[in-house]
Amino acid sequence: MPTAEIITIGTELLLGETADTNTRFIAQTLRGLGVDLYRTQTVGDNARRISEAVGSALQRADIVITTGGLGPTVDDPTRQAIADAAGVALEFHPELWEQIVARISRYGRSPTENQKRQAFIPKGAIVIENPVGTAPAFIIESQLPILSNNVHVVITLPGVPREMETLLTDAVVPYLQKRFNLHDVIKVRTLHVSGIGEGALDDRVGDLEELGNPTVGLTAHSGIVDVRIAVKAGSPAEAGQMIAEVEKDLRLRLGKDIFGADSDTLEGITLAALAQRGWSLACVESGLDGALLRRFGQAAHPHYLGGHQQALQAGSLIQTAETIRQEFHSSVALAVALSSYGEGQDISIAMHTPLGQSEQHLTYGGHPKNAPRWAVNTAIDWLRRFVKEAGE
Repeated sequence: MPTAEIITIGTELLLGETADTNTRFIAQTLRGLGVDLYRTQTVGDNARRISEAVGSALQRADIVITTGGLGPTVDDPTRQAIADAAGVALEFHPELWEQIVARISRYGRSPTENQKRQAFIPKGAIVIENPVGTAPAFIIESQLPILSNNVHVVITLPGVPREMETLLTDAVVPYLQKRFNLHDVIKVRTLHVSGIGEGALDDRVGDLEELGNPTVGLTAHSGIVDVRIAVKAGSPAEAGQMIAEVEKDLRLRLGKDIFGADSDTLEGITLAALAQRGWSLACVESGLDGALLRRFGQAAHPHYLGGHQQALQAGSLIQTAETIRQEFHSSVALAVALSSYGEGQDISIAMHTPLGQSEQHLTYGGHPKNAPRWAVNTAIDWLRRFVKEAGE
C-alpha cells in the first residue's frame, strides 16, 4: 500500500490566525482509500522551506499532498517552491489564464496582472482545473530527481477549504485510485467508554492494543475514553467483519462501561434511555458556567425540559433537585455543583427520580479548566447507569 504525507502551507497557520481543517479532511479521504498516512506538517510562506519540506517528504512517502500558497500574491510561493523541488521551470498556460479571467468576470471585475501568476504551473505537471476558484491545482509525477524507481507524486491543492475538498474529491481521488491501483479500504469504529479512567481501561484491554490489524488505540478525554478500532481490508464488508470481531471482545470485557459508538454522545444516549422509560429530565448546576445545560440543550431531545444555573450548596442539592423537578414537572432532576479549594475541586451530584433520590460527592485533582467537563461527564454517566439499571 502507498504511504502519504500532508504539508499545509501558510504563515497564518503557524501564527494561529487560521485553524487547519484541511489536514483532517485529507487524512479521512486517504483513510477511505486505504493509504497509510505517516506524517503531517505545516510550513510558512517561504519558498525554500516549502521546497525542502516537499523534497524531504518524498524521500519517505509515495504521495505528498500540499495545500495553500496558490493565490496570486507575492506571499503565495508554493508554485515556485514545488517547481524548485522538481528541478523544473514554471511555464505559462494560456488556457488556464482564460479560465481565470472568465471566473473573475462573473463577479463583474477585471483580473489584475498579478493574478496571471496562477496560470503558471511547473513544467510537465498534470493540471487540475479549478471549477470553484481561481487557483488551478497540479500533480507532478516522477521527474523529481530524488525519486527512486517507485511511483512518487506531489499533489498541490489550494488552501481554501471548499476548493480543496472539491478538487480532492472530484479529481485527486480518481487519480490516486488509478495511479496506485487502490482497492483496499481503511475503516474505523470508535467505542465510547465512561466511568473508568484510561489507566484502568488499558489494564483491561492492553493485549488488544498490541494487535497488528485491526489496531486498537485509546484516546482519553475528561471523564470519557474513546477506544478506536482501525482495520485495513480488501473490501468494506471484510473490514466490517474484522472490526465486529474485536468489538465483540471489547463489549464482553467492558460491558456497561461502553455507552455508545462513533457519533453517539453521552447525553444523547442518556436522554434516549430516559425516553424509553417515559421519563423526562430537568437540571440545575452551579460552578459549571452552563456546561451541563448546554450539553443537554444541544441534544435537542423532547425529554429534556430545561434547567437553571444558580448558587448551590452541597448540603442542599437533594432539596434543590426536588424543587427543579417540581418547577419543570419532570420525572427526573439532576443537580451538579462544582466548587474549588486550594489546588483541587469538589464535585457534588444529586438526582431525584420516581424511584427515589441519591447523592454523591467527589474530588477532582486535574487541571482546573478540565474540571467542569469531568464533572458534567461524571454526572451524566451516573444518571445513565441509574436509568439503565432501573429498566432491567
